[in-house]
Amino acid sequence: MEKVPADGKTIGGIDCRGNTVMTGYLKDVKATEEALKGGWFHTGDLAVKHPDGYIEIKDLMKDIIISGGENISTLEVEKVLYSHPAVGEAAVVARPDDHWGQTPCAFVKLKEGFEETNSHKIIKFCRDHLPHYMVPRTVIFEDLPRTSTGKVQKFILREKAKALGSLFTLKQEA
Repeated sequence: MEKVPADGKTIGGIDCRGNTVMTGYLKDVKATEEALKGGWFHTGDLAVKHPDGYIEIKDLMKDIIISGGENISTLEVEKVLYSHPAVGEAAVVARPDDHWGQTPCAFVKLKEGFEETNSHKIIKFCRDHLPHYMVPRTVIFEDLPRTSTGKVQKFILREKAKALGSLFTLKQEA
């Protein structure tokens, strides 16, 4: 609930209020209290404010990956993945890691004709375009689960990544 500087770098949560903002969730007092704490609607979005007053959404709070104390925006990693010529669809979620806390895990659907692309090629491409700590350590090739309106169901991907267990532990056992 503190203002961030308009420097285009400092990340903060988006909160709003007004006559067109919801008054609460139907029959869900707990969710309403949490979302409207302090009289403001907490959207769950993270953004930066630019000097001209515009805000730029960086990610959802629940999608931020914290790896070794660094915050990783899944949207930034997905943007790089989408720039790879073989990638048709991509989504990034956190995978648990006993050493780093979490590491990026990419779910990718390849474009037709690029079936020879493998996880090593995708990871190398990301290393060339992202800071090292943001590079996915795991790449899984599959169709992305979607809602009837086409939105990627990241909660399903989070469950799959969690079920993989810690990458660090797996390396230690090998």
